[in-house]
Amino acid sequence: MPRALLVDDEAGILSTLAGVLTDEGFDVLQTQSGDRAIALYREHAPDVVFLDVWLPDRDGLETLQILREIDPRAAVVMISGHGTTSTAVRAIKMGAFEYLEKPVSYEQVVSAANAAVASRGSTESVAGSAQPHSDPRRRPPPRLRHLRRAAVPQRTIRHATVLYGLGLHSGGRTGLVLQPLPPGSGIHFHSLPAGQSIAAHVSAVGDTEYATTLLGGGASVKTVEHILSALHAAGVTNLLIKVHGEVPVLDGSSIEFCRTLEEIGLEEQAEPRLEFVVDRRYEVGTGDKRLVLEPYDGFAVSYRLRYPPPIGEQFFDFELGDFADYRENIAPARTFGFMRDLKMLNELGLGSGGR
Repeated sequence: MPRALLVDDEAGILSTLAGVLTDEGFDVLQTQSGDRAIALYREHAPDVVFLDVWLPDRDGLETLQILREIDPRAAVVMISGHGTTSTAVRAIKMGAFEYLEKPVSYEQVVSAANAAVASRGSTESVAGSAQPHSDPRRRPPPRLRHLRRAAVPQRTIRHATVLYGLGLHSGGRTGLVLQPLPPGSGIHFHSLPAGQSIAAHVSAVGDTEYATTLLGGGASVKTVEHILSALHAAGVTNLLIKVHGEVPVLDGSSIEFCRTLEEIGLEEQAEPRLEFVVDRRYEVGTGDKRLVLEPYDGFAVSYRLRYPPPIGEQFFDFELGDFADYRENIAPARTFGFMRDLKMLNELGLGSGGR
């Protein structure tokens, strides 16, 4: 039976959280004191801690720091009724597993608790291939046939971080929490508040109209192309990306994702990376709109763009060497559109964050 430690100065909140988690099969410990929470953690080593930012005897962030010193794997979910963006960013950078704002919903509590338990288990659990409340018919994404072990190691990020911005199509404020994952996990989006994990895999692509959308278990994550592009160029193979519906568009390019990866740093892992090998020529599309894949020892792109003036016809060739090549030549490329499409996008409820 998984164990949860609840730390909040409000007895009513403790009672509510305890009821939710007890119903979900958790053994629950409770306290209103940061010092007592530290003692309980040392004694019982719970699978997840729900920790209020404001406590009467010890600051919640200070308590978080001590818990992480006791156990670097401690899965601590910070909760606050009057926190700020800077508090959330600081908590995540200090190693918090999740940050929730009061009032928290039943679904948020259950999702965070189950994800925390999975994070302390096997790689397979962390990757979300089986979760207690997911569709029982779900299966891990199918394996690609043409894979080979590369001479380079797998990579993840050194520590968790947070980005905030607007959704390109929703126009709403959204954000990302990036967290490292063990070797062999892959890249996974964790949709909030649905609590559903979606693998960044071709089998999950549900729509590519105006943005790439991944689907899984009734949840969706939109506009994933810029961050996945940056992760591929950086060689990041294992990562958990928590997002509320849509990846923030930032400045319309991948450059902010590049800066974030360079800021937090990357960590090479023990296992070799698997690479997809193009075994023959593939071609899709007709006329002027075509995509051609051909075998090549490396990764190179030749692109021709043809639009009305002032863009006109342009050509660009790029071969991926190191991350600096990508950051300089590809990452600044921004999403653009035309005035003639604006009315249609408005009617579809899209493009609100790109104005």
